[in-house]
Amino acid sequence: QVQLVESGGGLVQAGGSLRLSCAASGRTISTLTVGWFRQAPGKEREFVAAISWSGGSTYYADSVKGRFTISRDNAKNTVYLQMNSLKPEDTAVYYCAAQRLAGIFISGTYYDYWGQGTQVTVSS
Repeated sequence: QVQLVESGGGLVQAGGSLRLSCAASGRTISTLTVGWFRQAPGKEREFVAAISWSGGSTYYADSVKGRFTISRDNAKNTVYLQMNSLKPEDTAVYYCAAQRLAGIFISGTYYDYWGQGTQVTVSS
């Protein structure tokens, strides 16, 4: 079993930056694809970014491409989401999730483990 804990959320002004962390425990996530999702109030959860187990492949939602960067440190069992040029529409609860399947999937239904989420609020 994998436990995922997100951190690094907070309140930031538009144009600012935050770095989210997803720390895993229980087992190594070095063989798992890890993704970030977000859910804004009144909206459905949406895919943000994902990274393959090796870090060699990444995929981003169009809405964050060029502003967000996903990375991982398997030695620390942690995945990061660097968020730059934040916009008010990025406001949401951000979740990390891990999947056992090979490849990168943007649907949350393929992910087996989920964190509790961290709030990101971007003020205008």
